[in-house]
Amino acid sequence: MDNTKTKPLVNNIPNNIIYFSDSSVKGIELPACFTFPFYYEPHPLTKIAAAELQCYLETQTDLQHNFGLTEDHQGPVIGKMFGVLVVQDKQGKLGYLSAFSGKLAGSNDHAKFVPPVFDMLIEDSFFLKEQEIINTINLQIKKIESGDNYKNLKQDLERSNALSIQEISDFKKQLKINKAARKKLREDQKGMLSEVAYSDFEADLIKQSLHDKHLLNVLLNKWAQLLGEIRSGIEEFATEVEALKNERRERSAALQKQLFEQYEFLNKDGDKKSLQSIFNDTVFGKPPSAAGECATPKLLQHAFLNGYKPLAMAEFWWGASPKSEIRKHKQFYPACTGKCKPILKHMLEGITLDEDPLIKNPGENRELTIVYEDDAFVIINKPAELLSVPGIHIQDSVYTRLKSAFVNIEPLMIHRLDMSTSGLLVVAKTKEAHKSIQRQFLKRTVNKRYTALLSKVMAPAEGEIVLPLRGDLHNRPRQLVCSEFGKKSITKWKVITANETTTKVHFWPLTGRTHQLRVHSAHEQGLNAPIVGDDLYGTVSERLYLHAAYLEFAHPITKEKLIFEVAEDF
Repeated sequence: MDNTKTKPLVNNIPNNIIYFSDSSVKGIELPACFTFPFYYEPHPLTKIAAAELQCYLETQTDLQHNFGLTEDHQGPVIGKMFGVLVVQDKQGKLGYLSAFSGKLAGSNDHAKFVPPVFDMLIEDSFFLKEQEIINTINLQIKKIESGDNYKNLKQDLERSNALSIQEISDFKKQLKINKAARKKLREDQKGMLSEVAYSDFEADLIKQSLHDKHLLNVLLNKWAQLLGEIRSGIEEFATEVEALKNERRERSAALQKQLFEQYEFLNKDGDKKSLQSIFNDTVFGKPPSAAGECATPKLLQHAFLNGYKPLAMAEFWWGASPKSEIRKHKQFYPACTGKCKPILKHMLEGITLDEDPLIKNPGENRELTIVYEDDAFVIINKPAELLSVPGIHIQDSVYTRLKSAFVNIEPLMIHRLDMSTSGLLVVAKTKEAHKSIQRQFLKRTVNKRYTALLSKVMAPAEGEIVLPLRGDLHNRPRQLVCSEFGKKSITKWKVITANETTTKVHFWPLTGRTHQLRVHSAHEQGLNAPIVGDDLYGTVSERLYLHAAYLEFAHPITKEKLIFEVAEDF
């Protein structure tokens, strides 16, 4: 059976397994441990499997799904995460399974790929039946809210309310004129009439005033009654809509709970856990949307159900990048943390994993250089891969090293650099200095310049990037571009040098958002050129080529302008 990269197999083998040809895997050692899913370099076997799957995706004609790679597809562009799982069957033969995250072409049923953990789209499923009821409720709500009676009442209320305000305002102006006229009459007649005649005259004016007030009350009551009748009619519709919305809410919550119980995940020992029980003890308390629909849980579930031994996994992006995220076509990515980490903790229980690189300290033997120091603050040249402050698993950091070095002084961190970023960092030694320099950072009077090496040649020579950024709640510490909830971030940039494949640039961040320069470099609405070595938004290299090269601020005591500059070593 030919299973080469150039001629991918059509899956006609039971249980969705594709077997490697002996020639394609000859000389490749099996992995000693299973892939650590959240930070990995793909094993050679997963690279072969991924290449065959990508070849299939490039040549297939069955999937009516718009990945955004061609101009002739219809419908919205939806890129997808695909995954491969290298396995051994019961006879020890090597093969791999393929999966996609979510749905593909609106369906879960594709012969090339493993099925979902639970298929909510099967005919006559409780999900589709209940979804049909919820859709009917949605239609009822829409029918009421878009109906002529409801719309006419709302228009009548708007129009009548405007008329009432205008008519009452005009009438009050007239009453004010009447009052002024009565005052003038009093002044004119005072001393001109006898006491008895003036008393009768005053009584008549009071009657006029009371009559005006009566007419105002009549007008107010007229409009109150009319507007009340319209609002009452609207309220009848609103009550009906609210009842339908409550029913929809209750049905949706019940359906979601029922779905959570249907998603049961296996581990190698056959132990089952529902989606709800898996997420009970997480910060979410309940499963986030689409949890359990990612590729890796699907792959492991299918392997355990069919007695396959999982050896290695890898996931890659296929298609155009979403507008919010940074995803590159054909690039490998780790499993997501928010949705997959709790699930995979159960599914991989008892399986020996590659060492978690995130708990190792890559900055352990890297020297921390002091560029400047006085009684108020210290300027550090931080090496790449050393934390600014202690992390959850790693205590070694700029803070802990300075705390050990200082005598009876508590280092006060004013700003931070990403672990992988090198360069200038200012740390206060007194509360007064901390307050002064931090205020300069907050007021954006500190001049900062970074140097970065971008992963492609840039055509324009300089520019400015403005993007709204927020954290990815389900895949920390990644950041998203989000026009609804993101905070404005601004970076100016300028090309310094370029060669055939990379460009060195200067960055001036005018705001200080998390991962700002990394996202601005990598995102398609930014420079669309990830920083070399960016393991979150680009590809891994020996280091992240980002360096904080220049700092300028006022001395917290003398107010003298200070300039510090340390050139990059790349």
